[in-house]
Amino acid sequence: MTVELVLLAPLLFALLAFLLGLGRAADARGRLVGAVRDATRAASLASTPGGAAQAARDTAMANLTGAGLECRQPQVSTDTSRFTPGGQVSVTIRCTLDLSELVVSGLPGRTSLVATAAAPLDTYSSRITPAGGAP
Repeated sequence: MTVELVLLAPLLFALLAFLLGLGRAADARGRLVGAVRDATRAASLASTPGGAAQAARDTAMANLTGAGLECRQPQVSTDTSRFTPGGQVSVTIRCTLDLSELVVSGLPGRTSLVATAAAPLDTYSSRITPAGGAP
């Protein structure tokens, strides 16, 4: 029985560490989805396409930092091509996550996470100005 315990204990520990790593990666994905959702909402409240892009970036970076998600060079891109009343704005966040810091589990060193969200713009808003500047 001692031999079985000595042989199986490292395998059980490795399996537990691997499952813990998968759980932490899923949690990181959920935090990224939350950040992109909040960034999209902030962009949808802006009055200009430039303001939308800046609001999305600021909100995404604050959200990622607040969530404790340490992305390597996060990229926030905002699509304002349909930034008109009744249109929509979408935000995409790309994040390279270092999995080796999460847990020693045999997971690859890094993984890329991507999340996208879209939000409608108010149909009856008179404050939204398109890219040309004219209402």
